[in-house]
Amino acid sequence: MSALIELSGVTKVFHEGRHNALVALEGIDLSIQEGRITVLKGPSGSGKTTLLAIIACLARPTSGRVRVAGEVVSNLPETFLAEVRRRTFGVVFQQFHLVAGLSALTNVMLPAYTTGRPHAEIARRAGALLDRLGLARLSGERVERLSGGEQQRVAIARALINDPPVVLADEPTANLDSALSADFLGILGGMRDEGRTVILSSHDPRVCEAPLVDHVVRLLDGKLAA
Repeated sequence: MSALIELSGVTKVFHEGRHNALVALEGIDLSIQEGRITVLKGPSGSGKTTLLAIIACLARPTSGRVRVAGEVVSNLPETFLAEVRRRTFGVVFQQFHLVAGLSALTNVMLPAYTTGRPHAEIARRAGALLDRLGLARLSGERVERLSGGEQQRVAIARALINDPPVVLADEPTANLDSALSADFLGILGGMRDEGRTVILSSHDPRVCEAPLVDHVVRLLDGKLAA
């Protein structure tokens, strides 16, 4: 399998040049293979969430290069970087970031509005995704009335609305019990079976040691660990 995402000498420093400068990542060289499930593993403060954000083009490295499908994206202007994000990545945030007061269906549809596709087409795809994730009967329910597991599935559907080749999730089982964690892992396996590349950050052994995980990247104090 080819490397879909490549990081070369990536460093991330917060508050650079100030007395409180913090080196979150240092000298990261990493290849993410296409069509596999990769877990970024490490304790709190290891840099895995920062690394996930850089991979997803949600943050820029202080130095180093990031390539996506062979294209250097780390120095692109924001307008072009936003287009890379839109066509390449679907992200499931740890806190979900759903919009309270809106229905599950509308939340799923939101990222697709910028694509210019007809509203009816977006609604059909959003409904199909919710149905696939067992939430068809709750599509009209406001998201704040849903359980944590239901909200996560809405967030997964939202991440898939633009049919991205890469899906990322930050600490996806942090607030889930064992049964819901197993359900989530099953969903990830289905994504890989569809040919998607899945990248997670986690220190949960239920995720890191799951048989379906293809590659575990270990981080410690902002560096790759042996």
